[in-house]
Amino acid sequence: MGRDRNRIDTECPQLKALDDRALTHVAEYFRALSEPLRLKILNTLHDRPHNVGELTELLDCSQANVSKHLAILMRHGMVERDAQGTSAFYRIADPRIYDLCDLVCGQMALRFASQAQLLGGRPTAMRARR
Repeated sequence: MGRDRNRIDTECPQLKALDDRALTHVAEYFRALSEPLRLKILNTLHDRPHNVGELTELLDCSQANVSKHLAILMRHGMVERDAQGTSAFYRIADPRIYDLCDLVCGQMALRFASQAQLLGGRPTAMRARR
């Protein structure tokens, strides 16, 4: 039988090739993204590097909290630290992290829109046409 053309191919060859130890690392990577403050830090670093003091002010949280989360993001290779004089600036290590974020956020937006429609809400564009 032919393949359903409307079905999205969900098979992931890279995932199939990983052993249990590697899958544990993948799960830890995703776990690092499971904290809202870490996502806010990644979002804040999108445009330019920041030091801990700047991040603390921009995100309205303690220096210890920001430092703790930066250490986790560094451990997973999401951010890098550059020493500049007496300050350390943090930047995104690999901008492809935003591709992952866009994929997940896009999926969540579709899910929320679908749920709103099921609950009787109409998409914003439809309400604007009235």
